[in-house]
Amino acid sequence: MSTTSYNPTTLLEAVRYFSDLDVCHEYMVRIKWPDGKITCPKCGGEKIGRIKSRRMFQCKDQVCRKQFSAKVGTIFEDSPLGLDKWFVAVWSIANAKNGISSCELARAIGVTQKSAWHMLHRVRLAMRTKSFRKIIGEIESDETFIGGKARNMHAGKRKVKGRGAVGKAIVQGLLERGGNVHCEVVPDQKRPTLQAVVRKNVETGANVYTDALRSYEGLSDEYVHQVIDHAKSYVEGRVHTNGMENFWSLLKRALKGTYVAVAPFHLGKYIDEEVFRFNKRNGNDATRFLEVMHATPGKRLQYKELVGRAG
Repeated sequence: MSTTSYNPTTLLEAVRYFSDLDVCHEYMVRIKWPDGKITCPKCGGEKIGRIKSRRMFQCKDQVCRKQFSAKVGTIFEDSPLGLDKWFVAVWSIANAKNGISSCELARAIGVTQKSAWHMLHRVRLAMRTKSFRKIIGEIESDETFIGGKARNMHAGKRKVKGRGAVGKAIVQGLLERGGNVHCEVVPDQKRPTLQAVVRKNVETGANVYTDALRSYEGLSDEYVHQVIDHAKSYVEGRVHTNGMENFWSLLKRALKGTYVAVAPFHLGKYIDEEVFRFNKRNGNDATRFLEVMHATPGKRLQYKELVGRAG
């Protein structure tokens, strides 16, 4: 995966290495154009000159003459912040097991909380993993509810007592044992909804383990469907959903402990972040950083789009 001559292995090494903006520029160039062929983002031309004093490039085509940087066409585009701050932000969010808040990141790299919040969402966009491969083998399917507890709500907004699901977001997860997890926010727990997610993402013939929720009844036509009734036990041989329960605990630890309050509009982005770290759990800090860096080209997230003001 490595396309660079040197890759830091710890946060301290990363901070030292990326403190030089010239080093950051060359690193980004190798990430953006791994084959070494720099092309103009406007006309696609390959006759490119360097403006070393500004760490920029210029298309030599007489009609185009476009000036551009290595940030163009990546999550870093149009950001006035230097790549030295950006790379530390990428490293931090890719490797912080419970996530890193915008306030904490702002203090660490010296930016405003608003800027740090935007940075984190840009990085989450790069962390979004979409696989076209259907998962196989032994699969656990489970759901969880994301939202505040009734006792913490204002009396005027309290719609449910105790730990009810009313007013909360529903997240369905599929875990390929020994492999990756797939999660998505779903509108309800009805049979068509939950089964559609399973049939879309799980290969026919796989062993599917679920709890006793009746919405899963009918999966036996395509899968070896086995049920664990939590009213009786939590494990019966290979039949359990403890792997998904483990992921839910990690997700909620990040949401409640680090981010505290997450708007439903952005929930999917925070889930993508935790899914990425979980799926890359067998790697190290350097490989996770590189995974995210290689995913930065071809993606862009403007602030007005992030806050729902895109016209």
